[in-house]
Amino acid sequence: MNFKILKKSKNSRARLGFLETEHGVVETPCLVPVATQAVVKTLDSKEVVETKSQILIANTFHLHLKPGEKIVDKAGKLYNFMNWKKPLMTDSGGYQVFSLGFGIDFGLGSKILKEEQKRGEVIKENAQPQKIKINYDGVVFRSPINGDELFLGPKESIKIQEKLGADIIFAFDECTPPLADLNYVKKSLEKTHRWAKVCLKAKKSKQALFGIVQGSRFKDLRIESAKFIAGLDFNGFGIGGEFGNDKKEMGKMVQWVVDELPEKKPRHLLGVGYLEDMELIIKSGVDTFDCTVPTHYARRGIAFTSEGKLNLKQTKFFKKREPLDKECTCNVCLNYKKDYICHLMRAGEITGMKLLTFHNLFYFNTFVEEIRNKIKKGEI
Repeated sequence: MNFKILKKSKNSRARLGFLETEHGVVETPCLVPVATQAVVKTLDSKEVVETKSQILIANTFHLHLKPGEKIVDKAGKLYNFMNWKKPLMTDSGGYQVFSLGFGIDFGLGSKILKEEQKRGEVIKENAQPQKIKINYDGVVFRSPINGDELFLGPKESIKIQEKLGADIIFAFDECTPPLADLNYVKKSLEKTHRWAKVCLKAKKSKQALFGIVQGSRFKDLRIESAKFIAGLDFNGFGIGGEFGNDKKEMGKMVQWVVDELPEKKPRHLLGVGYLEDMELIIKSGVDTFDCTVPTHYARRGIAFTSEGKLNLKQTKFFKKREPLDKECTCNVCLNYKKDYICHLMRAGEITGMKLLTFHNLFYFNTFVEEIRNKIKKGEI
């Protein structure tokens, strides 16, 4: 992997660059759409390319469960398995430590804590989730498929990711829950840092390995983690965990980390990418970021447009014989109308989800493309 910075903003920490991998070049900053099970839900790989997507991220934990990394490896790695010819990332399974653990226990669906989730519960030092067990060496899960016990640690995560074969892989970490107190996060950070070293030793492939910075909402811990991970021989860096209770706070937290990371290596923000987040996180110095928002919302009938968010399940759109977004040039907006998409969504037709997914990804990628142009012009 080769990363080169082409231009640095004089107004912020934003930068233009390119990330060169065996499977192609990614212009940065860049959105990384999520292909959890080696697919962007409802789209085939050719369609994903047509949405201007440059790189995808697949999920190590879920691909380990099904079909299993051995099957993917025999098929010729993820690239042949899913017929994707562009760059790929795989996460480490660290997010599932949160989502299948305290995330389930407390009903926490986001790493940015929402108002309705502030129940006053605090996860204290040595606390354990109900359905998984986190120990010094890794995490004991129960398979969501058949209930079998399975262990995932840094060595196991790296071995799985090597068989999956993505250009960029991530170190195994614990994504700490938003309700964790200072002492819990300190203990968690010790494990994440230990696992980072184990991942580096375990990797045998030529894949680029990114270390992950944690530390939750605590400035001292974020800076400590950034310095520690930056001091190891990683090819790039992920910024993980939760990012406070508001957007401005998130920007500050990202900057704490970015200021401690080597300038010449790429920075990836894990699991953040609402439209309103993008300019903020790019100005903070982030190069790539993954997010399920465009695809997740699409399957629930929500389109992101120049008019704002539209819920195509609402009956009022039966009366709208007009493009989804008059300012968008994607195939959906050029060929289909709101009334038809509304019909598909209300009828529960998969094609409706497909059309909205295509449009949303195209819209998000175009949005980031425009931010890249603003950096080129010195406007950001």
